[in-house]
Amino acid sequence: MKSQNIKPHKTLSNNVITRYVSFSILYLAQGIPEGITFYAIPAWLAMNGKSPAEIATFISIALIPWSFKIVVAPLMDRYTFLSMGRKRPWVILGQLGLILSFLAYGIVPDPLNNITGLMVAGFCVNFFGAFQDVATDGMAIDMVPVKEQARANGLMWGTKIIGTSLSLLVGTFLINTIGFSLAISSVAITVALIILVPIFIKERPGEKLLPWTKGKISSESLNKQSRNWKQLLNNLLKVVKQPTSMLFLIAVFVVSNLFGVVDALFPIFTVQELGWTNTSFSQVFSTVNIISGIVGMLIGGYLVDKHGKLKMINHYLILIIISILIFSFLVNSWSSKIVVYGFMFLYGCLYVSLTIAIFAAAMHLCWKTVAASQFTLYMTISNLGRSTGAALLGMLKSYFSWEVLFLLITLIPLLTIVILKFTNFKKHQEKVKSFKNINISYSD
Repeated sequence: MKSQNIKPHKTLSNNVITRYVSFSILYLAQGIPEGITFYAIPAWLAMNGKSPAEIATFISIALIPWSFKIVVAPLMDRYTFLSMGRKRPWVILGQLGLILSFLAYGIVPDPLNNITGLMVAGFCVNFFGAFQDVATDGMAIDMVPVKEQARANGLMWGTKIIGTSLSLLVGTFLINTIGFSLAISSVAITVALIILVPIFIKERPGEKLLPWTKGKISSESLNKQSRNWKQLLNNLLKVVKQPTSMLFLIAVFVVSNLFGVVDALFPIFTVQELGWTNTSFSQVFSTVNIISGIVGMLIGGYLVDKHGKLKMINHYLILIIISILIFSFLVNSWSSKIVVYGFMFLYGCLYVSLTIAIFAAAMHLCWKTVAASQFTLYMTISNLGRSTGAALLGMLKSYFSWEVLFLLITLIPLLTIVILKFTNFKKHQEKVKSFKNINISYSD
């Protein structure tokens, strides 16, 4: 009788607070490689006189691993150490890889004159960042009930923004204070602390905490585990080849070039054109990023729910075009911090709002039978576009002034609007509903 009163240990499956806290911390970890690789190091390189082409190439190479998610995700669905959970072993492995890759980053010799070494190390850091991202997303899909998904996604997105901003701010301070090698190696300490979350929190009661501890495979995990490659791939191809899905993939790739260009542009433009220090950039961008991120989440998400996904995507794209055009025409006012801060804030709000709308539209196009793999494909194409966009900046800056470059950037959202005009979400959904509801086999 006494054993019946023993409460089960808190796990991701049976405790809402555990879910919110765990996934928020793991998303905080995802923001760290982004803040360091895409903002702190580029600003440091820009302050030390490296060319826009060199910096843009560094960013584009570092972004490439995020395009591997479509390969990694099915592997994680197909193989795992089930007695420790479906995705928790992969999360631990990804976090461990992040620790080691940051340590390797810190031992790159003569980093200012060794862009190749920085690119290789940045590639490795972001490989494990993307790896951890896929595993965490998969675990969240498994563990978070539908009624909690909106709040959980808001918390995860918010903590990722905080992780990106704080790592930029602290990373820049450390680079300037104790030097590149010690600064980047110090980041591994934070990542090492975060690994305690997936190590000590189980997915479901009764599972093993570690491979050598007691525990067993959960029947729920066993029933969900995929064993059929052929059917999964056939169903994925069936829905992705639909006209609207194909056009949306193209649109996602095109608009992500905008994100990649602007991400690479901010640290180079502010430091080399406006004469900011990398410390000034990190302080301003971190503050603006957090505030605009919160505003975008609260207002942008609300407007998408109220007025519809496609409609708001087009509105956000038009507003981005207008804001960039206005900023390009204010070239004589670029010395005014208010003008630059205002542009960065406005773009940040629109970026977050547009991203939320695109994610929602991608989910809307997914066939539930292969929703996880289909959504990962959209996100993979998006990451590939960001990498291409960063590389594009280096090429364009070699031929055009900043004023002309800003004008050229507006062609990207304009092209995206044109492509989306040919999509028909309603027709796509009707076609998906006509598919036979063939479920992928999850039994041995």
